[in-house]
Amino acid sequence: MALRRMQVTDFRCLHQVDISLDPRFTLISGPNASGKTSLLEAIYVLGRGRSFRTARLEHVIRAGADRMMVFGEADIGDRRVTLGIEGSAAGVRARLGGERVGSLADLASALPVQIIDPEVHRLIEEGPSHRRRLLDWGVFHVEHDFVRHWQKYQQVLRQRNAALRAGQAAAVVSAWDGDLVRYGQAISDARERYVAVLAPVAQVLSADLLGLELSLGYRSGWPREWSFQEALSRSWSKDQEAGATQVGPQRAELAIRIDGHLAKDRISRGQQKLLAAALLLSQIRLLPTGSEVRPTLLLDDPAAELDARRLGGLIRSVQAQPLQLVITTLHEELAEVADFGPPARRYRIEQGMLES
Repeated sequence: MALRRMQVTDFRCLHQVDISLDPRFTLISGPNASGKTSLLEAIYVLGRGRSFRTARLEHVIRAGADRMMVFGEADIGDRRVTLGIEGSAAGVRARLGGERVGSLADLASALPVQIIDPEVHRLIEEGPSHRRRLLDWGVFHVEHDFVRHWQKYQQVLRQRNAALRAGQAAAVVSAWDGDLVRYGQAISDARERYVAVLAPVAQVLSADLLGLELSLGYRSGWPREWSFQEALSRSWSKDQEAGATQVGPQRAELAIRIDGHLAKDRISRGQQKLLAAALLLSQIRLLPTGSEVRPTLLLDDPAAELDARRLGGLIRSVQAQPLQLVITTLHEELAEVADFGPPARRYRIEQGMLES
């Protein structure tokens, strides 16, 4: 699959934009604050149902408008498929092939999208929720039951936490424990299997980009020496005090180490960016082969904080992947200078207005 066309309405500074994308390489240039990143964000929202810049999707609605819309057309084999997402203060609605989708995960299946932007270092530097989201995107695309287990787990977790906040007795709260353990263990097992496959791929890419030894480990969210059920029982007093479940996959961590030490404590901001890129590219490499769906990689100002040598290494790693590439840059000549090669489609954007 390749995203061939996208129409954007009232999305940040973009009032009405219609853009055709090449299945291999599209370049978008323009000055700062012109709308380049907003275009990438619109593609990301179309494939994820969420933004990489804000936790609340209504924040992307253009000032003065009451809703935003993103519509896309993509090719899957010899079929043309439509995707659409609409957001307002009332919530988010999504469609795939003209039909309302029951879950935003349906969009992710049709349009797998990743982004490497100037803030990608946060994956290494900030809290474990960023790394859990990274992990779950990868597991979702290789294990078909994962999303169902994750949805069931979240539902049961909300019910158990509501009972804790209401001060219910242990017998009432623990009524949810059976389902919590069943779905939570399935999630944890799937993540652990995925990390075992991801680690050697990421080690090779990290060595190529950074020349450093990477190791990945998965911590389930409860002590390894206990079962999940035992951890829940031992955590009862803490759960009561906090009014929320303190153990489980929602507390899991992807431990990222460089030369045996936590990566965030050992490497620079530029190195963190390259390490995060290595993890994202490794995930793309692990997507099922032979699929009609081609991943889309968004590169937002890839030259930021990278010298020529490191940028060259990133480019070589990107070029080795079978993907659709959309790059934004301040400088129109970046593609040729940085050896990306000439883009099949090239646009310039200023003040939210796009021209070929």
